[in-house]
Amino acid sequence: MASTYKRRTPEEILEDIRRMSRGKHRVYLGAAPGVGKTYTMLSDAHIAKEQGIDVVIGVIDTHGREETAELTRGLEAVPLATCTYKGLEVGELDVGAVMARGPDVVLVDELAHTNADNCKNRKRYQDVEDLLAAGINVWSTLNIQHLESLNDTVRQITGVRVRETVPDSIVREANEIRLVDLTPEALIERLKRGKVYQGRRIDQALQNFFRTGNITALRELALRVVADDTDDRLETYMNRHAIEGPWPTHDRIMVAVTPSPNGARLLRRGYRIAQRLKAEFYVVIVRPADGRAFSASDEQTLQAHINLAKQLGAQVVELRDNNVPRALVNFAREHHVTEIVMGESLRTRWQEVFKGSVINEVLRQTSNIDILVVGHERDRD
Repeated sequence: MASTYKRRTPEEILEDIRRMSRGKHRVYLGAAPGVGKTYTMLSDAHIAKEQGIDVVIGVIDTHGREETAELTRGLEAVPLATCTYKGLEVGELDVGAVMARGPDVVLVDELAHTNADNCKNRKRYQDVEDLLAAGINVWSTLNIQHLESLNDTVRQITGVRVRETVPDSIVREANEIRLVDLTPEALIERLKRGKVYQGRRIDQALQNFFRTGNITALRELALRVVADDTDDRLETYMNRHAIEGPWPTHDRIMVAVTPSPNGARLLRRGYRIAQRLKAEFYVVIVRPADGRAFSASDEQTLQAHINLAKQLGAQVVELRDNNVPRALVNFAREHHVTEIVMGESLRTRWQEVFKGSVINEVLRQTSNIDILVVGHERDRD
C-alpha cells in the first residue's frame, strides 16, 4: 500500500533543525550499582577511539574497582572543576573545559549525581543538557532507581527512598539506550567478591538493597523501560514516515463489547489471549453520539460487563459515535491494536442486508489486524 504524503508543519521542521544541531545522547542503563555500566561505557570508548573517534572522559567514578580504573588508561581526561561541598574541595565535571576541548564524544558517569554547592548547575544531568545543546555527543550512565516517575515504586520494592533522581524526559529524549544487564545471582556474587563495594558495606548491602527479590524487581523495571522506549521509537518512526500500523512487536488485544449477554464470554476470551501473549488489553464500548441511551436492562447488562472488564485488568474505553464500525476501526488504528475480539451478530440475514453487519464492515476497513469472532453459547435442552 502506498503511503500518504504528510505535509510537515513549520514547528516540525524547526524541531528537525534543532535535533540536527544538537549532540546525541547515549544512556547506559542498569538495574543496580555494579552491573557494569561504567565498565561497558569505557570498553565502548576504547573501540570508538580505535575507529578514529575523538573520545574524552568528562567525569568517571571508578568506586575503587580496579577493572574499571584500568579501562580509564589510554583515554584523555578533561581536568575536573574544583568546587566546594560542605567546606571541602571536590572535583566536578567542567562543562566549560569540555566545550573548549570540543571532542566528538564525552563520557559522563553517574547522570543522577548532585553537584557541589558552587557549580553552575545543581544536577549533573543539567550539565549534560548544556553539552548536548552545544552539539557535543554524550555517553552517560544511570541506574533505573533514579528515574523520577519510578521513585515511589522503587521505595515500595526496596524500602529505600532514592533522593537523587532525573526527569524521565532525559531518558525519553536520549538518542540511544543501552541496557547493561546482569542476573541477580551474578550481581550478588560480584558483591560478595568485593567487586561492587568494599569492607562492611558488603554485608549491609546484602541485607538491604541487594536482596534477590529487590534486584529481580528492579531488573524487570529496567527491561520494561527499554521495551517501552523501543515501542515509542517505533511509533515515532511510523508516524514520521506515514506507515500504517500495527507492526507486530507488541501485541494489543481489543474486545468490542455491547449489551449482548455474550459480553462476559468475549471478555474472558480476550483476557486469556492477552495473558497468553502478555499483551495490552483494551475493552471498547461504543455509545450513540446523539445522546440516545440504552434501555434500563441493556444498561444493567453493560455495567456488569464493565465491572468484569475492570476486574480482569482491562483498560475500559467508552466512545461516542453513531457509526460503530468506524469508531472501532479508528480506535484500533490509533492504538496499534493487533487483534480485535468481537461477538457473533444476533441480526438475521435480512437485518444484515438492510442495516448492515458491524463485523463485515470492520473486516472491510481493516487489512492487517486479526479479527476473532466468538460465537454465542447456545442454550442446551
